Formats: sequence, structure tokens, C-alpha cells
Amino acid sequence: MAPNLLILTDFFAGANRALDYATNLAEPLGARLVLLHVHRASLLDPERFTGKLSNLGPEDMTLALNSLTRQLAVPVVAELGVGQVEDVVRDAVERHHPALIVLSRPQDSPTPDELVTTTALNLLRTSPYPLLVVPPAAPATTPPKRVALAADGGKFSLGASDVDAMRHLLSALHAELTVVHVTESATRHTAQQARESVEHTGLTRDLPAVHTCHVCQAEPAEGLMDAVREQQADLLVVIARPHTLLGRLFHRSVTARLVLHSPVPVLVLSATDSAKTQR
Repeated sequence: MAPNLLILTDFFAGANRALDYATNLAEPLGARLVLLHVHRASLLDPERFTGKLSNLGPEDMTLALNSLTRQLAVPVVAELGVGQVEDVVRDAVERHHPALIVLSRPQDSPTPDELVTTTALNLLRTSPYPLLVVPPAAPATTPPKRVALAADGGKFSLGASDVDAMRHLLSALHAELTVVHVTESATRHTAQQARESVEHTGLTRDLPAVHTCHVCQAEPAEGLMDAVREQQADLLVVIARPHTLLGRLFHRSVTARLVLHSPVPVLVLSATDSAKTQR
């Protein structure tokens, strides 16, 4: 059965770039796109006062969705949901069981990270599904070929479906995988431990080659972005653990900073409860 990729769209340029990116992923994956627009009808929605919500009515939204689907060269279905984004996405996930949720990151803002609220961060807080966040300037014409996977050396586990989806993604794209380990000191001895923690999950099984990269940097997020540039990676994979997803200070986590500032798309995979004792 072909996998589904769930794409959130608001008809703005950033969402269209994320749709282009997902379309280029769908072809080698043999995937079907599920194009979802959420009509946030509440007059109290804070985004209504920022100009970040579409002013289209339901009929116009349906026409816009149909117009988008006719332009795509891959299998696609379109849906219009009404309500809070997190609730509508949760319902769509339960029905379509997507391998990935794909959405765009807003344009960079001078607003401090502590005050930034994005759909991506809200979904990570409430729904630990594999989430691919596409920055507004990311090239969308070709699928990724160099993938950097962040690992801190601690043991973790992933759901079987997440492992299968990731392995299928890497195999279908013929992508080169590099495990990136960031530490404050210059030691490299834990880089191999980080790689072994990834191999333990089964993510790298049957891949032709897996590389390891160590970066010496006090700030993990900055170190990972340095590694992305050094390795010329075009996709960054991050393993998020529940304490970073559910904590009140989530916006200060490494995952949140990467989602907000990475120059390349970020795929967030959530560790399962079986790793809880290792955190």
C-alpha cells in the first residue's frame, strides 16, 4: 500500500514551497499526497490579527484546493477541515495514517523565539507524529541527497512505523546518511557511541554507508547547523524526546531552535516511551 504524506496548506507562498517539496518526495516514495487546509473560523484566533490567516470563504477554499490538486503530477486528495489546527490534524492522521506530516515554516521574524508560536511547535507539543518542517528558502526542485541525523549518544527507541518510514525514505532517495554528534569539548570518543545508538534503532539497516561527524560547539543547535553547512546536507533529522516536547520551556529546546532557524528542512522523529528510562 502506498504511503501517505499529509501536507498542510494555507495558500501562501511558504505553504506552496512545502507542497512542492513534498511532491518531489512523493514520486520516488511512490506516495500519495493528502492536502489539508484548516479553516480557523474562530474570531478569537490570535493569528486573525496578524494577517497570517487566509481570508477566503469555504467555497473559495474548496476551489483553491481543487486548483492546487489539478496542478500536481502525483496522486493527491484534498480536504478542508474546520477548527483548531491540532484537532483537525489529529483527526486526519487517524484516518490517513501518514508516513509524514509536512508543513512550511513562517518567514523569519524579529520577534524573539520565546514569543514565536508556530503550527509546527504546537503540533510537536500535542501530537508526536513524524513532522517535516520546510523553511521558506529551501530548494524544492530536487529531493534531498545528503541527510544529517543528530544524535547525542543517549539510547533511544522509535516506533516501528517511524523506523520503516525513515528507512524507506533513505532507500528510495538513495540518500547519504551522516550521524552528527555535537559536544562542547574536543573529544571524539562519544561520536561512535552516538552512531551506535542510531544503529540500535534499526534506522541504518541495509544502508550502503553511514558516516559520522563530530562537531565541537557549546550550543548543540548551532553545532548541528554548522554540521549541516560543513556536510552540505539538504535534510536534517532530529530525534525529539518527550521531556523536550511536553515541557513548559519547549521553546528553549534544541529541537525548537532548529525548527525555527535551520537553513534546511527538519524532520522531527519522536522517541517512544520505551526509551523513557534513558532520558
